[in-house]
Amino acid sequence: MRIGVIAIQGDVSEHVHAVDNALSELGESSDIVEIKHSGIVPECDALILPGGESTTLGRLLLKEGISEEIKQAASAGIPIMGTCAGLILLAQRGDVQVAKTHQHLLGLMDTKVNRNAFGRQRESFETYMELPFLDSPYRAVFIRAPAIVDAGPDVEVLSKIDDKIVAARQSNILAFAFHPELTDDLRIHRYFLNMIREY
Repeated sequence: MRIGVIAIQGDVSEHVHAVDNALSELGESSDIVEIKHSGIVPECDALILPGGESTTLGRLLLKEGISEEIKQAASAGIPIMGTCAGLILLAQRGDVQVAKTHQHLLGLMDTKVNRNAFGRQRESFETYMELPFLDSPYRAVFIRAPAIVDAGPDVEVLSKIDDKIVAARQSNILAFAFHPELTDDLRIHRYFLNMIREY
């Protein structure tokens, strides 16, 4: 099994570390590769789009030729997880801010996103939340977090804060508005690893 982490910008090492630890907990091993240029995505069995600056990430994905490879991987059923900025990039539609900045979107989930749904950096927060695939609350770290504000019928809403969707799944695509890589709780990464076995 080969798991690719998009490594152009953002929380790359944190995701690599979390995946490695989750694999160890499961008694498994895998190649974890950092993807900085085209040609690597087609060799991966799963992909992670980390948090970071979504406009920059989107632009560099296009520039490096990785964007189209991710779309092809998604069509082939490869599991893909996006966190924070990754949730934005996975969406089909965006809010006014997305349009204003000419944000590149991969269009892989039938969702509309609000890029700054929870305010600016100083309004970052942590909260405990329920997720249907976990047996106890999860401590989620939100940093200048986005949210899904509209989702199509094929999107499974996994969690909300007020009326904002902060976790969702559509087939092989998984999206979180928060940063699971910034906690010691590996359950979300283990859930993603189990998705790989499904496909």
